[in-house]
Amino acid sequence: MNESLSGFLRTLLGSLRDLLPIILVIGFFQLVILQQPIQNLSEIALGLFLVVLGLTFFIYGLEMGLFPIGAAMAEALARKGSLPWLMAFSFLLGFGTTVAEPALILVSSEAAEVAAAAGLIGSSEAEQQGYADGLRFTVAFSVGLAILLGVIRILKGWPIQYLIIGGYIGVVVMTLFAPDEIIGLAYDAGGVTTSTVTVPLVTALGVGLASSIRGRNPMTDGFGLIAFASLTPMIFVMGYGMAI
Repeated sequence: MNESLSGFLRTLLGSLRDLLPIILVIGFFQLVILQQPIQNLSEIALGLFLVVLGLTFFIYGLEMGLFPIGAAMAEALARKGSLPWLMAFSFLLGFGTTVAEPALILVSSEAAEVAAAAGLIGSSEAEQQGYADGLRFTVAFSVGLAILLGVIRILKGWPIQYLIIGGYIGVVVMTLFAPDEIIGLAYDAGGVTTSTVTVPLVTALGVGLASSIRGRNPMTDGFGLIAFASLTPMIFVMGYGMAI
């Protein structure tokens, strides 16, 4: 119990330390540069407190539950030697974590509103929701394939640089043919997928898998899955824009 409490307090202090620079920058520009009082100070203070508390619970939960289970399942599947189940687990982990990614949900919703305002899609709520869901599931599917490819790379020992270079060549080629309205969104989609939910679990998968396979180095082979997860959404979202 004492260890859990001390771990939680360390996480809380870490959250405060991480958010302090943002608070200082905003306060400096508001009070020194703009020279304006901060409106609704009590509400802002309460909001910051909730942000710190929420971030603390989220990070502590990842460290206590999701990160260990991701590594443990990867090691167990590798020891069992069941390649189909390992492939299925890799794809579904990438797909599931991306679908649940809060940043992707917000970006998809915002993209639907902007597309409706520009007349690219209908303005009804159902059409906007359909566009946002299509974008979201396209990104999730691409991340699932990316994690699957990354796991195959770890199993086969392929050099990561050739796969990454080939992927970015594909991004450049797709950029030449994709509609202008989707290119910026596609590039942003590659960033929002590598956020708070996806990164810990995918990293745990890669490190756990590399640690359990003879001849693989967790440092050189266990990392790199996040690079695939940020690369493939750009290609697939541009394809999604061309299709619709």
